[in-house]
Amino acid sequence: MSALPSARLPAGWAPQPGGLAGRVVVVTGATGGLGGETARAAVRAGATVVITGRKVRPLEKLYDELVALGGPQPVIHPLDLESATPADYAALADGIENELGRLDGVVHAAAHFNELTPIAMHKPDDWLRAMQVNVSAPFALTQACMPLLERTGDGAVVFVFDDPDLVSRAHWGGYGVSKAGVERMAAVLHAENGRGTLRVHALLPPPMRTALRRAAYYGENTLERPLPTASAEAIVYLLSAAGADARGTVLDLRHAH
Repeated sequence: MSALPSARLPAGWAPQPGGLAGRVVVVTGATGGLGGETARAAVRAGATVVITGRKVRPLEKLYDELVALGGPQPVIHPLDLESATPADYAALADGIENELGRLDGVVHAAAHFNELTPIAMHKPDDWLRAMQVNVSAPFALTQACMPLLERTGDGAVVFVFDDPDLVSRAHWGGYGVSKAGVERMAAVLHAENGRGTLRVHALLPPPMRTALRRAAYYGENTLERPLPTASAEAIVYLLSAAGADARGTVLDLRHAH
């Protein structure tokens, strides 16, 4: 059970052009499955999107795709969550303030997952990498961006959960433990900001056609799973003014029809 209550997407909700007009949103893991779809959906909704990731070339490819959508010009900010320091996160926040003048949302779509492995055989460096990318980096980025997010009056932070019953099972290792940490971090952050100008959100996606899913379920035909499009559109809902109704909840998409 999550410390945050569960919520559902409002019946009949669909992303509207201009739903995020004037808003600036950071998406981590932008070259991943969910991150890339979220960046596209946010641009289609009118947001200026700051895309972050480790590798510049995939970011440039995504940048070109986003520009082709015809929305506000996106911004590339390479950021390696595994090795980034507090100074790197401060530089990102300062750059956004100087270039764009505001920040309305942060979407923590990046995730590190290597392979299913028992704890007895878990490589220590891979364990630390999971904690760093999945827990410590979202903490550091959120903290660095909080002054900007609070200043806009309707800032939103979106954490991505994973099925807690599933990732509590054998062999989920550092990833499973890190996802429990993300759940608790979101709950604590909401407890501290429940009445303020910063909204805390969580998304629990259904099984999606992503590289992470492929790595975890190598016996499954991942192509039969849906693309992360619906999850990305749900994130747009959380980032929009309408999403205020869902603050402090886990938007559970696993049984959506």
